[in-house]
Amino acid sequence: MELKQFIRIEENFPREGVSFKDVSPLLENPEAFAETIARMKAIAEEWKPDIIVGPESRGFLFGAPLALAMNKGFLMARKAGKLPGKRLSVTYDLEYGTATIEIPAFAVSKGTRVLIVDDLLATGGTVQALEKLFREAGAEVVGTITLIELTSFRGRDHLSAPFKALIEFPR
Repeated sequence: MELKQFIRIEENFPREGVSFKDVSPLLENPEAFAETIARMKAIAEEWKPDIIVGPESRGFLFGAPLALAMNKGFLMARKAGKLPGKRLSVTYDLEYGTATIEIPAFAVSKGTRVLIVDDLLATGGTVQALEKLFREAGAEVVGTITLIELTSFRGRDHLSAPFKALIEFPR
């Protein structure tokens, strides 16, 4: 199955010059969605994670079903201010400012093997931030899987753990 056919492209959204990759058609098609999770699972099994992490919000869409398929726990990495209690956080640069991403402080322990799952990798800023956060917590990021990679941004070049994407677009 060619998963790329299930990605809708909306040019100049959310602003001029941006080519938005809409995963909605893939999510709406049960066969394509199931195939996506099966392919992610085949990759993830090689890396033997203890827990799957999905950054807010579209990482939840792929990370949670992957965790369920692998009989692993799922951890939501949230935007600042969305989690109660003690948190681990990291702030990172965006093209237009900064962002902070957080996890519950109790969520990982030293030596936990973490797999990051998201919908798309462009510059890699969010994944880099999560790699740093987990490294500082004593966990090991064993890899990152995304549905889509925008190759012209070369985000994979900035990651320290292995990376795989199911679909590539130049931008």
